[in-house]
Amino acid sequence: MSECFSLAFGIGTHNSEGEWLEVFYPRPLLNPEPEMVKIVAEQLGYSGGNKAITLSPSQCRVIGEALGQGGFIEVGAILSQLESSNRPIVATLLETDAAPVSTPEAYLKLHLLSHRLVKPHGVVLAGIFPLLPNVAWTNQGAIDINELPQRQLAARLAGETLNVLSIDKFPCMTDYVVPAGVRIAHTARVRLGAYVGEGTTVMHEGFINFNAGTAGTSMVEGRISAGVFVGKGSDLGGGCSTMGTLSGGGNIVISIGEGCLIGANAGIGIPLGDRCTIEAGLYITAGIKVALLDDSDNLVEIVKARDLASQPDLLFRRNSQTGSIECKTNKSSIQLNEMLHAHN
Repeated sequence: MSECFSLAFGIGTHNSEGEWLEVFYPRPLLNPEPEMVKIVAEQLGYSGGNKAITLSPSQCRVIGEALGQGGFIEVGAILSQLESSNRPIVATLLETDAAPVSTPEAYLKLHLLSHRLVKPHGVVLAGIFPLLPNVAWTNQGAIDINELPQRQLAARLAGETLNVLSIDKFPCMTDYVVPAGVRIAHTARVRLGAYVGEGTTVMHEGFINFNAGTAGTSMVEGRISAGVFVGKGSDLGGGCSTMGTLSGGGNIVISIGEGCLIGANAGIGIPLGDRCTIEAGLYITAGIKVALLDDSDNLVEIVKARDLASQPDLLFRRNSQTGSIECKTNKSSIQLNEMLHAHN
């Protein structure tokens, strides 16, 4: 066994029953070098498949030394640090990009996204929800919901306060990964598994779900739902919405091209091509009727919004007199404020 889709060594949290609550991978690897995989496989007796293998401190030391001798010094150094942990340690090997079947596998795939090693829809996440336990995320780490009352009491008895930050299946991305070149005003609003492109600014009310995000420089003041990917240079205005692949049980992949503007409190339920604009307060769904206009604002035909999906240079607006939704060619691209995107 020498080829592998992904390999990572992590440290995580168990509940009192020994079940995984979460896993942190300091340096997940995509398509690791075959020689590295061979060394790890020999030390673990791994012969293939997708597996999460619990490691002892002594195993960490042996594998770390073997990797160091094989020239993989950085990964070997990570194992030497994990060796001193009093928390559960795991080696997760994914021979193929198949649907995850364990919590460590699920967390590895979320890490791959947030480390920008794969893009949204670039990794199989089918069946991930049952593998992510609903956890109390606290200032003392992840705690099993059923064990929370006792932990709260124990904290009080010790003169401490256990601060419960959220109750969720997904943790905050920045507790695991902080991508280079981004600004995130309210970190709790970006979930692990988000892909936040370099140059992106996420303002206080912006939100990015897992398996979603931005390709590059973008201003996010609205919501990027699960499955939605935003092209470089696009601006999501305050309170705007993108209909994710989870919305209404739909399976249409919503994406936003480059240089687009979604106005404040607007929304989309169709994919947008490059350089498109949605007027503030206007929600475009696939079945809504749109009046297609020519350059002189004359009616060409009435179409459904889905017929305009992924087409570039479109301006969607509402006629203030008739209330009808109109669309015409928009040749002006959106220029984002360069000062707002300065991350130095």
